[in-house]
Amino acid sequence: MSEESKPAAPADNLVTTSHTLPSGQSYTATTGTVVLREEVTTDGRFEGLRPKAEVFVTSYTLDGADPLTRPVTFAFNGGPGSSSVWLHLGVLGPRRVVMGDAGALLPPPYGLADNEESLLRESDLVFIDPISTGYSRVAEGEKAEPYHGFSGDLESIGEVIRLWTTRNGRWMSPKFLAGESYGTVRAAGLADHLQSRYGMYLNGVMLISSVLDYATGEFNEGHDLAYALYLPTYAAIAHYHGLHGDRPLAEVLREAEEYADRDYLWVLARGNRLTEQERAAAVAKIATLAGLSEDYVDRVNLRIEHIRFFTELLRSRRRTVGRLDGRFTGWDPDAGREHFTADPSMDAIMGPYSAALNHYLRTELGYANDLPYEILTSRVQPWSYKEFENAHVHVADRLAAAMRANPHLRVHVACGYHDGATPYFAAEHTFAHLAVPAELAGNVEFKYYEAGHMMYVHEPSRLQQSADLAAFVLGEQA
Repeated sequence: MSEESKPAAPADNLVTTSHTLPSGQSYTATTGTVVLREEVTTDGRFEGLRPKAEVFVTSYTLDGADPLTRPVTFAFNGGPGSSSVWLHLGVLGPRRVVMGDAGALLPPPYGLADNEESLLRESDLVFIDPISTGYSRVAEGEKAEPYHGFSGDLESIGEVIRLWTTRNGRWMSPKFLAGESYGTVRAAGLADHLQSRYGMYLNGVMLISSVLDYATGEFNEGHDLAYALYLPTYAAIAHYHGLHGDRPLAEVLREAEEYADRDYLWVLARGNRLTEQERAAAVAKIATLAGLSEDYVDRVNLRIEHIRFFTELLRSRRRTVGRLDGRFTGWDPDAGREHFTADPSMDAIMGPYSAALNHYLRTELGYANDLPYEILTSRVQPWSYKEFENAHVHVADRLAAAMRANPHLRVHVACGYHDGATPYFAAEHTFAHLAVPAELAGNVEFKYYEAGHMMYVHEPSRLQQSADLAAFVLGEQA
């Protein structure tokens, strides 16, 4: 190919607009793609930088703020395969989705409103879409697969953070990460990666709907831990749907936690060594807590798998309940199946967030792109966990290493009681085993909400979570 016929090298494609918060403070939004490049060396000779990907980023910076004291938060969601739309337009950004809530959803095309509780009041914000999500794509001629895995993802997101920090003169700013779901895996890994690769030490990590140890959610033969750790979430969802009468939620959760912590694990470990009386007592207890029949608990051998639970709980009402948020209900065409065909909570949120994001970027932020914005894509699958071959995925050790090296690193863990994807009791279990000295235990805080995985779709939870995140960034102690 001649030099004249070669395509032009990709360049950053950014649009900047000015806006005002409801408080009257002005801020600048910058949105578009940033080119990632790699150093090319052949036979020991440096041959320059080669474009490898174009990553879509939206940043918000408060005008006139001192970069030496103004925090900056880098945010992303999970999936793998999710864009950052959920944190962006759900709780953190200056604009938010208006969609209603469980039992009172608004009709299309939904709405978009000022987020008066935006974290932008306390911190500049940078939302990052991992490669193949949002508008992020690999460069022409490159393959996407190297980025569809644990290490490739960490390195690319870490490079975006380094570039943004350097180009905007923010190395001396307080820096935070905010990740949701698989984004908590990414955030824990990044806390260690940014330190070891770039010497970039963070002030805090916000883990929203945390899952740092996949063993806590694996329902595999011979592995009983997840059955116990999910029980309090089952109890919370059953309570929401009226299956615990007028008992307070806190009372139900306390009973479920106490049983899951001690007796349930003992019962499962005993196997066929249980006496008839011990098994009958366990069946009755588990059924009462989970809101299921004793016959069902007995038939599944005391082990309630989560998708089966969401399909079974309200079977008598011909309803399924949500995995991401058990407060939502839906219908299945076959009311006798074992596993629902769709998550009603995902069905409820996909439309509002897709409409809002596609409208917002083009009409309010002035960014035009004819590619489809990949809200949540399967194109990243199969996701590679080759670093954990013959072992379950576990990144709590990386977060612990970052905390030991940087004893000022604080961690915020946000949990939804009705989250059936990343249960709160599993997160507690993981952090109870975090390998940090006792004097660093106070660096970790937990916050709880009566909602699901995206707890901010529940308005009271959104308001409380916004206040909790602001307090964390400001370093205020509860």
